[in-house]
Amino acid sequence: MPGCQQTESEKSTMKVVNSLKSLRSRDRNNRLIRRKGRLYVINKRNPRMKARQG
Repeated sequence: MPGCQQTESEKSTMKVVNSLKSLRSRDRNNRLIRRKGRLYVINKRNPRMKARQG
């Protein structure tokens, strides 16, 4: 529906985890990146692999 508002948790598909080491090794295209003091795993080919530490 065009007038529906999504909550913040429904918009975000990023996982928040304590350790990114296991997520980084799941896919060849995963990249570990530090931005603004946080660690992120990003994957341009498969955006479902996104994760943030902490």
